[in-house]
Amino acid sequence: MPDPVNLVKLCVGADSVQDLLDWQDSQRHHYPPGRTFHITRMWPKREAEVLQGSLYWVFKGQILARQKILELQRVEGGDGIARCAIHLDARVIRTEPAARRPFQGWRYLKPEESPRDLPQARATDDSLPPDLAAALADIGLR
Repeated sequence: MPDPVNLVKLCVGADSVQDLLDWQDSQRHHYPPGRTFHITRMWPKREAEVLQGSLYWVFKGQILARQKILELQRVEGGDGIARCAIHLDARVIRTEPAARRPFQGWRYLKPEESPRDLPQARATDDSLPPDLAAALADIGLR
């Protein structure tokens, strides 16, 4: 079995993890009950590895959350273009902040380069300003 690999993607239009949760809740009526999807144009070439990983979300230059990738499905948009529907675990796991520069689409993210999950007791903490959170993470305090 190949080693797992994660995806990282900008959460465009969302300023916070709560914005992502709200948006996903507003889209649930489009999908079968209990399913959460993110539709993207490109299909991962490393499919077997991605299916063992998570999608890490970037908000305002910081990775702050992830969702486990459950499966990939081919879907066709109303424009006839084939896309990849990434079926995600509905549970959003908050992570330690990790700085990311802007990019388009998604990128692969090695597990050893992925930020750690926040402890469960801190999963609902209010977010610190990104610069402060990154500085604390750099010195091991967050």
